Amino acid sequence: MNNYPKLHNATWPGLVGKGPDSEPVIPFDSLLEMTAAAEVDGVKFDGIDVGLLEPHFDLNDPDAADKLAEKVSKHNLKVGSLVAPIWAGSAMGTQEQKDTFVEMVRKSCEFGQKLKKLGVRDYGVVRIDSAAGVEDWAKDPDGNTAQIVETFQRACDVAADFGEKLAAEGEICWGAMHSWKYMVETLQKVNRPNIGFQADMSHTFLYTLGYNAPEHRVLPEGADIKDHEVVKAGLKEVTDALRPWTIDFHVAQNDGSVFGSGSHDKTGRHCQATDPNGVLDIAHDAGYWLRDENGVLTKAFKHICWDGCMFPNSVMENQQTWNDILAAMIKVREAHGWS
Repeated sequence: MNNYPKLHNATWPGLVGKGPDSEPVIPFDSLLEMTAAAEVDGVKFDGIDVGLLEPHFDLNDPDAADKLAEKVSKHNLKVGSLVAPIWAGSAMGTQEQKDTFVEMVRKSCEFGQKLKKLGVRDYGVVRIDSAAGVEDWAKDPDGNTAQIVETFQRACDVAADFGEKLAAEGEICWGAMHSWKYMVETLQKVNRPNIGFQADMSHTFLYTLGYNAPEHRVLPEGADIKDHEVVKAGLKEVTDALRPWTIDFHVAQNDGSVFGSGSHDKTGRHCQATDPNGVLDIAHDAGYWLRDENGVLTKAFKHICWDGCMFPNSVMENQQTWNDILAAMIKVREAHGWS
């Protein structure tokens, strides 16, 4: 049996795409209970990755970390990576927006350190993005990228004071991060030892299709993405470029389309683990991120997380959904795990 990577569920799918303009937010406690209840052949989730977002969390509450530590401990879970609520600001724009962005990173890193001292967090990163749309970025690509780089550098310096690493999420809805080439260029320009890339199997697959950045598409127009050999060829080029930067990884399924709900912009459609329209072979394709070009395990991160945002509440409140997800995660660890 492999005990690494640890298997985590995510809590932010209870928030992303939810709210007044969509379905109700799913309470944090409900997500935690369903995660803890999932079990496949005696195997359970090891932990959760947490979005530090309201209404689940208030980073101004001095007792928030203690409350979380008590809850996860009761369920024999750990906390891994944290999502910083940087959308209160932006990595580009006014000075106030950029200062707010950095302050949200600081608060998230401080929260993460509290969890470490409380003994419930042994690994994981703090996830960020540019908090800037592609259309706004495209009004001045060079100037806006320079702003984002400078803000990321400031955020990295703050995170370093807490011993934290920042992972920039690869998703087509974030300016300067909306293609695999722009992502690499941004990370290279930030040039800090404590920044890396967060790969999500669903989001990063869209890099191969050139959504929002057709100049960087890998697969040709009209490519048959139901042919897994075609998919594999696209994934190899993208993962070879981004794998050296990858420090956090989300297992997911995708059908090659984009989707958004509520106020969230369209991005890679997360499908259920058992969706027959999914174009990814989850266990096999995870290996492009977990192994190097020679097939050797990188062991670059100690846990992996399932990400499935913008599902209807009826799906997310069904315990079988989480059992199916756990089963897919176990297959990934069986294929690419270590002891």
